[in-house]
Amino acid sequence: MSSSLNHDPLIVGISGIRGIVGSSLTPQVVTDFAAAYGSPLAGQKIVVSRDGRTTGPMLQHAVAAGLMSVGCRVVDIDIASTPTCGYFVKSSGAAGGIQITASHNPPPWNGLKLFRAEGFVLSPEAGAQVADAYNQKRIRYVGWDRMPTLETVDDPHRAHLEAVLSCVDVSAIRAKKFRVVLDANHGAGGTFGPRLLELMGCDVTVLGGSPDGRFEHPPEPIVENLTSLCDAVRRAEADVGFATDPDADRLAMVDQTGRYFGEEYTLALAIKHRLSQQLGPVVINGSTSRISEDAARAAGVKVYRTKVGEVHVAERMIAEQAVIGGEGNGGVIDPRIGFIRDSAIGMAMTLEMLAARRIPLSMIVDEIPRYALRKDKFTIDREHLAPAIDRMEKAFPAGSVDRSDGIRVDLEDGWVQLRGSNTEPIARLIAEAKTQSRVDELCSVVQKLLSTS
Repeated sequence: MSSSLNHDPLIVGISGIRGIVGSSLTPQVVTDFAAAYGSPLAGQKIVVSRDGRTTGPMLQHAVAAGLMSVGCRVVDIDIASTPTCGYFVKSSGAAGGIQITASHNPPPWNGLKLFRAEGFVLSPEAGAQVADAYNQKRIRYVGWDRMPTLETVDDPHRAHLEAVLSCVDVSAIRAKKFRVVLDANHGAGGTFGPRLLELMGCDVTVLGGSPDGRFEHPPEPIVENLTSLCDAVRRAEADVGFATDPDADRLAMVDQTGRYFGEEYTLALAIKHRLSQQLGPVVINGSTSRISEDAARAAGVKVYRTKVGEVHVAERMIAEQAVIGGEGNGGVIDPRIGFIRDSAIGMAMTLEMLAARRIPLSMIVDEIPRYALRKDKFTIDREHLAPAIDRMEKAFPAGSVDRSDGIRVDLEDGWVQLRGSNTEPIARLIAEAKTQSRVDELCSVVQKLLSTS
């Protein structure tokens, strides 16, 4: 991607912005966007935190300046995970929060994720209002005599950790004395992950524990990026390996043999375990594997699918009074903690499940029916994406079509989805079926449609 100001996009999503620092994402952009968010909240408390990226400190000051310029009281909790920020917003009675993060995007990227007072991301409508205020420069600055102070907090992680520990059988986990390898990859997971695991009595080996943003491998926790974790699990003879993305809202896992089994299984295992404790509805997004749906249906509960984006899952979870939900990218949402993806509760529930089942993680994973799943991403002009979606609907006349988020076609032996990304200037193609050959066939059909002028 070019570093030109003319070509690097500022991506304005439903819950904030992302861009390349020094190009589309400048201190002025960040200050103005924070001020646009904070203008209606003048006089109220706003929490600010960041993941470990090297550009975080600079943007942290820009965000604080924007919020204070419109009269918001800033509580700076420094480096913290996105779920920690969300929990702190809710538990401290703040009017909102801003997490400085670009999630799994490469190092040149950063962004702002905006929270509502309930501790999860803004609704699409509220996010659109902030974007419009930013674009129209509807910012109400305050005078020197109304300038608020900036506060800091000694231990912003404690309340979140205590909430997670209250949801699991800590004594049973401690009795097992699990050996765990955590790959925080120099992200925000290093601020709370080792502490959480040690509180549960684990013998912890940490990779990339210093949250300084100097990633030792590409930040997305997928198989090709986690070979060092797999090796470390085997060397340590660990019971499980955990990997978090830079803001630690996503969780991937490696079993005791050093096998990476995919982020989709993080959510499926959490659903299976949670429903063994309490039955109730489950909410997942339209790109999540059928293994999560299977886990819910095996327990006899209703499953609801939403558009991609945790806010859509969260709001449907509230509406349906769901017991658990999330996204297949390793994002577990447990309403006992909050309506936000949270790697901490994902780790804690996995260890609780291992303590209760008393069998290795590999055996638990192998109980879950396997599908072949393929996720492709590619660059395509937005004006060409819509016609491709129209052609795709016609190409699968026997399928059940859902066009709420791009297009998803469910077939008897699998499904295929094509949609534009909310966080990157790309389109995503996802297909799942019982065999790899069928997955490849589905993807081939769609790729031909995309190449048609």
